[in-house]
Amino acid sequence: MAVAGCQSLPDKPTEQTMYDFGPATTTPVSGAATGLPLQLPDVQVTGILETSALLYRLAYEDVNRLRPYAFARWSAEPGELLRQRLRDVLGRDRPVLDSAASAALTRRGATPPPVLRVELEEFSQVFDSPTASRGVVRVRCTLLESTGGGERLVAQRSFQVERPAPTPDAAGGVRAMAAASDALAQELAAWLRGR
Repeated sequence: MAVAGCQSLPDKPTEQTMYDFGPATTTPVSGAATGLPLQLPDVQVTGILETSALLYRLAYEDVNRLRPYAFARWSAEPGELLRQRLRDVLGRDRPVLDSAASAALTRRGATPPPVLRVELEEFSQVFDSPTASRGVVRVRCTLLESTGGGERLVAQRSFQVERPAPTPDAAGGVRAMAAASDALAQELAAWLRGR
């Protein structure tokens, strides 16, 4: 019985392993970004996503339960990794500023750039069976315009992107999460071009 129970869990690393998204998978555009600047504050995360643990769900047993891999960790919290990837991809179209750079620009008399607030709602590897899993990234994005009286809502949209994991383990989950984050960044860039 104990052996059968262990077979339902994904393969686990046996020593501490640190992961990140690796280098960007798309080729950067040559030359400077020419679009209007955009402020991208830190990605907002709450609860269990405020950790560097690599999380998974066994959807075939209990989709509502998040579990951490014992020895697999992200090199930073998921919000930080996602912000870095968003900055890389969005920066191909326009300058992407953090809050301090945006404030410095405004102090010099420039119009405050729009603010893109990103809330990370899901960032996990989901197992549909013991041998098949996918990386799932879900965010809510809010585009705000700075006005004399504060911020004004321009647009808001939720994005969910899934990519299959090549292997049913932590390493496969990392590759799926990186691919899903890349695809999400591309979708978000296309959405912003239409604003």
